[in-house]
Amino acid sequence: MATQLWVGLGNPGPQYVFNRHNVGFMAVDAIAEVHGFGPVQKKFQGWMQEGRIGTDKILLLKPATFMNESGRAVSEALRFYKLDTAALTVFHDELDLLPFKVKVKQGGGHAGHNGLRSIDQHLGAEFRRVRLGIGHPGHKDRVTGYVLGNYAKAELDPLADMLGAVAAEAERLASGDDTRFMNDVALRQQD
Repeated sequence: MATQLWVGLGNPGPQYVFNRHNVGFMAVDAIAEVHGFGPVQKKFQGWMQEGRIGTDKILLLKPATFMNESGRAVSEALRFYKLDTAALTVFHDELDLLPFKVKVKQGGGHAGHNGLRSIDQHLGAEFRRVRLGIGHPGHKDRVTGYVLGNYAKAELDPLADMLGAVAAEAERLASGDDTRFMNDVALRQQD
């Protein structure tokens, strides 16, 4: 049985709950709920829940450090459990994907994402990312307001569908079958 650390990126505080930038938090919350994870514990400068998906022990972490310091919480948790970055999966919002598209990628740049940048600085770039599409507002001057803006009412159903699909197919992710995970998530979203 392997142990994996799955991190959802977001900002702490009620004013950020429905921000597009917090979709990583939403994804790990959905996974915890669907898979019956244990209670939330305050650990590693964030909130952690433990559970099992398939044969693997999964640690879900939501850093409470604000996005630009996410790497501190993530590196602390990895060190504590003696895990390397091969055990790390990060769920985050992705401007360069259409809204509600889900892609998995190993390594890569941070594309200006402060949470990814912070993790890169602490641990390097070689970790798995689950990129949760939020779309692009069209002009770089509008990115901050868009990312830190709440999902529109019309987006809530497709958002719930995406989060539900990610949680339902989490076993594929746990077993390392990223391609099947992406395909099955996409299929669920078409129903």
